Amino acid sequence: MALLAGLLLLGLLLLLLPAAAARLVPFLWDDLVAFATTVRSSLRCRRRLSRRPPVTLLDVFRQHARLRPRRPLLLFQDEVYTFEDVERRSNRAAWALWRRLGLRAGRTVAVFLPNEPAYLWTWLALAKLGCPMACLNCNVRGRALRHALEAAQATLVLASPELHEAVEEVLPDLERDGVRVFYLSWASPTPGVEALLPAIEAAPEEPPPAQHRAGVTADSRAMYIYTSGTTGLPKAAVVTELKLMMVASLARICGLRPDDVVYTTLPLYHSAGLLVGLGGCLDVGATCVLRSKFSASHFWADCRRYNVTVIQYVGELMRYLCNTPKRADDHEHGVRMALGNGMRAEVWKEFLRRFGPVAVWEFYGATEGNAGFINYTGKVGAVGRANRFLKLFAPFELIRYNVEEDEPVRDKRGLCIRVKPGETGLLVIKITSNTPFHGYAGDSQKTEKKILRNVLAKGDAFFNSGDLLMMDDKNFLYFQDRVGDTFRWKGENVATTEVEATLGLVDFIQEVNVYGVAVPGCEGRCGMAAVCLKDGATFDGDKLYAFTRDTLPAYAAPRFVRIQDALEITGTFKQCKSNLVKEGFDPTVIRDRLFFRDDARRSYVPLSPDTFSAIRDMRLSL
Repeated sequence: MALLAGLLLLGLLLLLLPAAAARLVPFLWDDLVAFATTVRSSLRCRRRLSRRPPVTLLDVFRQHARLRPRRPLLLFQDEVYTFEDVERRSNRAAWALWRRLGLRAGRTVAVFLPNEPAYLWTWLALAKLGCPMACLNCNVRGRALRHALEAAQATLVLASPELHEAVEEVLPDLERDGVRVFYLSWASPTPGVEALLPAIEAAPEEPPPAQHRAGVTADSRAMYIYTSGTTGLPKAAVVTELKLMMVASLARICGLRPDDVVYTTLPLYHSAGLLVGLGGCLDVGATCVLRSKFSASHFWADCRRYNVTVIQYVGELMRYLCNTPKRADDHEHGVRMALGNGMRAEVWKEFLRRFGPVAVWEFYGATEGNAGFINYTGKVGAVGRANRFLKLFAPFELIRYNVEEDEPVRDKRGLCIRVKPGETGLLVIKITSNTPFHGYAGDSQKTEKKILRNVLAKGDAFFNSGDLLMMDDKNFLYFQDRVGDTFRWKGENVATTEVEATLGLVDFIQEVNVYGVAVPGCEGRCGMAAVCLKDGATFDGDKLYAFTRDTLPAYAAPRFVRIQDALEITGTFKQCKSNLVKEGFDPTVIRDRLFFRDDARRSYVPLSPDTFSAIRDMRLSL
């Protein structure tokens, strides 16, 4: 507390001399304001949950429902749900789950639903019973679906009939394991699976007894959100009541107001859509417009229709908006703020040119992570700042990383080495009481794998983000690559995001995904780019060769190009690389058009079976 008091006193002095402070240390005032805002938000969350009984995000929502019952909370297509509507519907669902299914506090319930209003009132109903919710990805099937349920120890699944084929595929296994499945609908398409909506509609509207939540604390598990990685089985990241409250307050920190209308097309099974978007609205009392799936062609029409003031984005979503045909009414909307992560610098600039002066709040964080960053200055391309004041409460480092060995570089003492400004390093965040790491449910090995020990001192422990970042000389942080995506070629590290950003400037390229492929007889991995062309455009090998020769180092220029109709992405708009890496560059296997960088002809030329054979047999050197 003494440290906090000293920092606040420093802030008061700077308030009296802001101009002088700005000249001495650029962005110092921005850093102090961000620090004060973040600390105030953190203290609010901790203070709420330290009460007896604790005030959770559910209680915050119920307070809004009492004070402003008629205010719209959720807009979906032509449907309007007020705070009072959602309170009553979640009450009925809680009664039905308790009485009809015998659900008791502490039991995990898996939700297998697309973006629809039922997701919200089901979440709140489970919270009213003190039951953690496992947010199943709607795209998981078979073994991955069974694994997700086992990880969270879910014995009950609430599903949408839209997903009946996925349910029926694993139903015999679930029945054998004692997992019960119910549809949140009036009728069931699957024999032996009951439709629960009739029981819910017949249940009381009054709140269920508070005794269900008597054991809830700040450290109680509120839900499990599965990591959206492109490889391997899903991992169930633990979200406690405190973390739930903290993540939901992110939108408030960025300036979300009660009179805002937030538009989210992001999947609710992911933390960005559920916690930042919908959770942010529960926190401040704002309205959320929910769409079942993202549509670039309907995006701005929806914003005008619902009077949207805040939009959410993630990954490549903003690029898709910029790639739509230009319209005379591109500036005619009421959006004042965009909140999200993963927007590349060139897309950021184009978005502002195209759609007007929208305040972009880019943030960085992982679902399972113990801290993150917010770009509160609007610096284009940055994910945040290394705020010297916040770092006292959430210590982090960027450390040297050996891409070939896939591990941090250590000195003779066995400790990690900090990188200098301008150098790329692995982001690690210290695990402390302020920044705990709760790991993954049902997988202690994967939890331990994310902990890096003996980083700066013997015995310390840091969360390994798996991300490579760079800090410039003004303390701005920039995302560079995922650890597994950066590859080494010709003795140099190749950051896929940097190459993608460069190739994205080519006039006939719509989208690009860069990755490394194994080449017989060569160390490291050779660069390859999967490319989607703009409508009506043709691939020009001569032009691409000249462009890459002028803009990229020789080792970073892709040796192979693969033309695709559409690039594969995850449900959260992140590009998938694993399948592309596995398929490599064999023209006898890949049906897409393949091109090879021919230095003799100074062009990208079609990759023939003969050329492939020469490379495979090491008769043609790369």
